[in-house]
Amino acid sequence: MSTAKVQQQKPEDALSIKNVGVSYGAFKAIQDVDLNIKASECFGLIGLNGAGKTTLIKAILDLRTPSDGEILIFNQRAGTKAVKQRLAFLPERFEPPWFLTGLEFLKFSARMYKTSISNAQCIEYAERIALDPAALDRRVHTYSKGMRQKLGVLATILTDCDLLILDEPMSGLDPVARALVKTLIVEARQKGCTVFLSSHILADMDEICDRVAVMHDRSIRFTGKPDKLKALSGDLSLEQAFLHFIEQKSAA
Repeated sequence: MSTAKVQQQKPEDALSIKNVGVSYGAFKAIQDVDLNIKASECFGLIGLNGAGKTTLIKAILDLRTPSDGEILIFNQRAGTKAVKQRLAFLPERFEPPWFLTGLEFLKFSARMYKTSISNAQCIEYAERIALDPAALDRRVHTYSKGMRQKLGVLATILTDCDLLILDEPMSGLDPVARALVKTLIVEARQKGCTVFLSSHILADMDEICDRVAVMHDRSIRFTGKPDKLKALSGDLSLEQAFLHFIEQKSAA
């Protein structure tokens, strides 16, 4: 692994990605990715399908080994046992074990991180995300897509990890549930949790993210506050600003 460009991580960084590239044979899936996410920050990653977002997330989770650069999480290399105990991940296609009840899954997830949660806590958070508490006693195979997604969000947040990586957490949720999930994410951040969020719902990103990064053509092309991206094109919505931005980059 080449580390010629790797820089020293600042103490306040929860996640430091320095000049990272990931290759599949001769194909470079991502290249020269450079990001610093501060502790207690809600950071959004946006980009078209195929831009490299999933590969980057896999590299952060140590599911793909970078061919270049380095990833540090709380000043430690990604993939170490100490790092894994501080990081919880919600995948885009979340499928919990269907033979467990919702309550069993929440408690199992918490135990994986040496965290204890009571039945009362599970019921409280289920109500807060508009998941019928009675459903917690049912097996997951009876859940709808939206119910499974709510369960995944709850399981991730209730781990009480320092870093949450959420890949399309609003997938399959109605507007009411989306609003409730955003509230939980903001509260987690206010308690000191760092949130790394990927979503195609840019209005949600604009609302809750302190900063965003635009990934286009396998590289990071912009990092900054949502308002800064909107100011570049004079757009009122983050979605329109993003579309104008990548249109300009594609034409360049």
